[in-house]
Amino acid sequence: MENGSGSGSSSGGRSRGGSGNGVNKICICSKEDFLPEESFKNWGNYVHALASIKTRLKDRLLARSLDRHELEEMRARSENEMKKTLNWWDLIWFGIGAVMGAGIFVLTGEAARDLAGPAVVISYLISGVSALLSVLCYTEFAVELPVAGGSFAYLRVELGDFMAYIAAGNILFEYIVAGASVARSWTSYFATLCNHSPNDFRIYAHSLAENYNQLDPIAVFVSFVACVGAAWSIKASSRFNSITSIIHLVVLVFILVAGLTKANTSNFTTDFTPFGLHGILKASAVLFFAYVGFDGVATLGEETKNPGRDIPIGLIGSMVITIVTYCGLAATLCLMQPYSQIDPDASFSVAFQAAGMNWAKFIVALGALKGMSTVLLANLLGQARYFTHIGRTHMAPPILARINAKTGTPVTATIIMTVANSLVAFFTSLDVLANLLSISTLFIFSLVALALIVRRYYVTGETSATDRNKLVGFLTLIVGASIAAAVYWVLSNGGWVGYVVTVPIWFFATLGLQLTVKQAKNPKLWGVPLVPWLPSISIAFNIFILGSIDGESFIRFSIWTLVLLVYYIFVALHASYDAAKETESIANAETYMEAGSNKTPEVG
Repeated sequence: MENGSGSGSSSGGRSRGGSGNGVNKICICSKEDFLPEESFKNWGNYVHALASIKTRLKDRLLARSLDRHELEEMRARSENEMKKTLNWWDLIWFGIGAVMGAGIFVLTGEAARDLAGPAVVISYLISGVSALLSVLCYTEFAVELPVAGGSFAYLRVELGDFMAYIAAGNILFEYIVAGASVARSWTSYFATLCNHSPNDFRIYAHSLAENYNQLDPIAVFVSFVACVGAAWSIKASSRFNSITSIIHLVVLVFILVAGLTKANTSNFTTDFTPFGLHGILKASAVLFFAYVGFDGVATLGEETKNPGRDIPIGLIGSMVITIVTYCGLAATLCLMQPYSQIDPDASFSVAFQAAGMNWAKFIVALGALKGMSTVLLANLLGQARYFTHIGRTHMAPPILARINAKTGTPVTATIIMTVANSLVAFFTSLDVLANLLSISTLFIFSLVALALIVRRYYVTGETSATDRNKLVGFLTLIVGASIAAAVYWVLSNGGWVGYVVTVPIWFFATLGLQLTVKQAKNPKLWGVPLVPWLPSISIAFNIFILGSIDGESFIRFSIWTLVLLVYYIFVALHASYDAAKETESIANAETYMEAGSNKTPEVG
């Protein structure tokens, strides 16, 4: 277990330009910023570290951090603190800005026409409730651990260093892909707004491979504009996000009201569920990704004035508003046109054209553009804060941990993440990016729900061995039954017999956990109700949606995980091991000094 006191690791993120001579001020970075640990001082040390892999793996594999370590020691490694300027109002609009992008315009048409028909409204409600369950799990953690690391910090505390590292790699994957996707979508909608086709503003490079040959300089430009705002000031970013999100919501309400003036109720009543329950559930799996993005708001806990009050209102409030808005827009679209006539690519624009309101397509494009602008900003804010905290642990280069003394923001992490996003956005097509995003997101959501159950039912040194073993057994059954149900969903083609086995196993495992294992910890300020049921349902939902993702995405996920493991074995393991041991030695020294100072002096 990583131990320590309030002084942070000396290698953890000291500014190299804050003091000293002029040479240090001019130097942007050096090897010490990326690999300052003892294992990388020279080749001899590194060879010794590699020879100790087995010992170090045993030490770090299941090492769990503590709440106070994440809140104190880890934050101290950034040297400067983030500014606490956000309240619940800011968080609500960050939540709306992070989630309400182009998803409603892109996904609704395809889901309505090919999967659910007018019942797409129910699909949006189901996927919204699933997302809300994940929001509840994130909220309890964010209130108890208001740090920049978000889900990475939560998993480090409950599931250990290694699982947190794997999640960190997937967070990187998720955010870079999401940022690049939104940036390229911004270019497409901007072209539409200028009365051009989506690819008109991209540069075609004949010498590059297919899907990587439509270069997008506009995507790079908007990414760096977002970078300037995110690095400059969190409060200024919040004001911009609030104003833009309000305008975006007004545009969506206008689309809803204007569309309802052309409503035909027979489009609903004639054939509401043409594809049956199977189609509704399949559509809900697709539409879940219209709700993704809220997890970045949890990383703003370190900059929130009153986390116990502001985070629950901000996260839950923004998700409820999003669910209601999405369901209303989906209903409007299906009332305007028969589901079989809905265009899968530009559903709202074509619906307004068919209703004789051709001018409305520009309103739709403007709404999508404003929505994507806030998503791009919120994505970068969350991404930078995730990697600030990961840098504090040395699982990523500690240069990412720096907090700028003047702005109180992670300027270095913001710039580095923007460069990574821009490189991907410049070359990679939207088709490739969309298929890469899904698994990483759902994998992390599932882990956070699992970690919440562990947090409530297991405390090191307090939970009995019997309760610990029962907890492991019940969680294995919950996850196993969820996976089996998802696999059966994919293979059965509408059958139901398999659920007679999988659903009771999931139900009785959750019930057994509730009745036979004693809760070891209760939340101090705000907690998820109906534990373990709500996080268990969240696990089942997320794994079910994973079952609807194509096989190629799982192959890419496996390859990426293999890359993460290689980096962990050769770099991250040794860096985090050294940082943990250094912090532990500092804590031991301070404990010894305190013990010495408390001794009663002898009289002689």
